[in-house]
Amino acid sequence: MSRSRAEMIEATRAKLLATARRAFQHTGYAATSMDELTASAGLTRGALYHHFGDKKGLLAAVVEQIDDEVDERLNAVSAQAAAPWEAFRERCRAYLRMATEPEIRRIVLQDARAVLGPATDAAQQQCIASLAALLQGLMEARIIDDADPQALARLVNGSLTDSAFWIADAPDDAPRLDQALHALDLLLRGLPRR
Repeated sequence: MSRSRAEMIEATRAKLLATARRAFQHTGYAATSMDELTASAGLTRGALYHHFGDKKGLLAAVVEQIDDEVDERLNAVSAQAAAPWEAFRERCRAYLRMATEPEIRRIVLQDARAVLGPATDAAQQQCIASLAALLQGLMEARIIDDADPQALARLVNGSLTDSAFWIADAPDDAPRLDQALHALDLLLRGLPRR
């Protein structure tokens, strides 16, 4: 049975993304050769340019894919929690733990930040909107005091994002994750109603 053109296009795109993820994680964006990457995928540079425009477009697509997976993982953390406050707290803690994962650390927190810069703003806005919705739910449930959910989401997101960058920039044996998790607990302790 022959595959349709749409299936072949999707297969080529998926192969390029998977190959790029491995290369960007292990070699880094700057050191990844497009000729070696496309040869490793068994494809041509033309396929890469057709699907992603250039190397930077490929990085953006890889980051988007990883961001979607991170969202799914964070939603799973929230869904497993016994109570809304625990869901929020564990979601924040899980985000910081992800900063130590080699793929997220190298591709999302180091290379994407340096290469894509403002192009990552859309992902940040999505994170802020998600946090704002969670915080709004906690306010409506009278778990935390009322505040502007966007303002509070920006403060929490900014703290988490900056801490994730700080963790990712540390040598592998640095205790930054434990330090950030402790500081996060102190910060979040002020949110629940007394």
